[in-house]
Amino acid sequence: MQRWQKRKTHYPIIALVFFVFIAFSILYNESYIQVIQENSDVSNGDEQRSIIKDTSLLNSAPPQIFNLSKKPPVGLDKFTKCASTVRYSGRRAVSAVRGADSGGRRAAPAAEGCDLFSGKWVFDNVSYPLYKESNCPYMSDQLACHKHGRPDLDYQFWRWQPKNCNLKRWNSTEMWEKLRGKRLMFVGDSLNRGQWISMLCLLQSSVPPDKQSITPNSELTIFRAENYNATIEFLWAPLLVESNCDDAVDHRMNERILRPDSIFRHSSRWEHADILVFNSYLWWRQGPVKLLWSNEEKNVCQEISGLGGMELAMEKWADWVDSRVTDPLQKKVFFVTMSPTHLGKEEWEAESEGNCYNEKEPIMNNQRYWGSGSDLPTMRMVEKILSKLGSKVSVLNITQLSEYRKDGHPTIYRKFWEALSSENMANPSTYSDCMHWCLPGVPDIWNQLLFQFL
Repeated sequence: MQRWQKRKTHYPIIALVFFVFIAFSILYNESYIQVIQENSDVSNGDEQRSIIKDTSLLNSAPPQIFNLSKKPPVGLDKFTKCASTVRYSGRRAVSAVRGADSGGRRAAPAAEGCDLFSGKWVFDNVSYPLYKESNCPYMSDQLACHKHGRPDLDYQFWRWQPKNCNLKRWNSTEMWEKLRGKRLMFVGDSLNRGQWISMLCLLQSSVPPDKQSITPNSELTIFRAENYNATIEFLWAPLLVESNCDDAVDHRMNERILRPDSIFRHSSRWEHADILVFNSYLWWRQGPVKLLWSNEEKNVCQEISGLGGMELAMEKWADWVDSRVTDPLQKKVFFVTMSPTHLGKEEWEAESEGNCYNEKEPIMNNQRYWGSGSDLPTMRMVEKILSKLGSKVSVLNITQLSEYRKDGHPTIYRKFWEALSSENMANPSTYSDCMHWCLPGVPDIWNQLLFQFL
């Protein structure tokens, strides 16, 4: 009986201790949850103020939370398809530079009072062209206008004359010394590939044939100059971020699909280059694009305008520049502004029909000429993003000076890989190429500007 009573006296004490423990735990958890809620409110308030401050085209949508997939994303290629398509949700990738101010855009250095991007074209058949088309073994059939029958050669003889100063005379030996021991890489679309080919044609004659080599055509094509321990490279990345158009040869897709939050496929190839020259524009001007986010497991795409898609891609690219370019003197990054097109003759000659076909001179009588092919909202968006990067990127503003060169396009004088119909052949303007540029020609001036800035 005594043993039973002893056990019974312990039970209320244990119950009391247990009750006190439970009560303390509840009070502690409520206090902790309240602190978390207060911190969350402060964080959300800061985020909302940041979003209101940013006047981006895409920030009208509220911030969204997404569960991250545990599966690695499948790489996009030309066989990638959307299982279904919905409207753009407002999602955007995390941006390190969004809303930041890095001290404004850095224009390329120039003498005081000299604007290298403003001026006029002067006919100069003594100093130009800087090389002969037939002497460049790396010339593209897409750009070799004389080879493909262009009868006039005046497009090769125009020199860019800036206001109040002169453009530095091209010197291939000096350029190679700037590139000694370095990697120069052009990254972008076929317009940037044209500038890369121009650079090869400008420089290759200074390298003995047995000291130069080039890789086969691929996403990354590399020209090597052994005597300078240098490379001049081109990386095909028309949308900058990963897309189903990343095949350097077979990239014409009915629907363009991109991952706006994934740049590693390309950045892993360009990150070790010493000098980077980027462009991106015309591929965003061909209608809406499809977004396929990295954590989307059911291949549901979101449709967005070309301008909206370009803004997302530019933000992701700017994140890379902001996080990886720590010393702009050691890693030089350039962004080439939009290359203009000349698709409507009525823009420079009122009440006329046609396009750039059969044009033989630049626009000389209108220094403010600006064609519809150069989109002002796109220019403002790019300017806004570049301004946040400050001195980490320099801008090659080739748009206005190239606007005048309605005579510089291949038109019909290039190789076409698709068979032309009899209707096309009867009306040359229907298949004239008014987007790319003949070589020698306008892209040589772009490279002269780059030469001056290095």
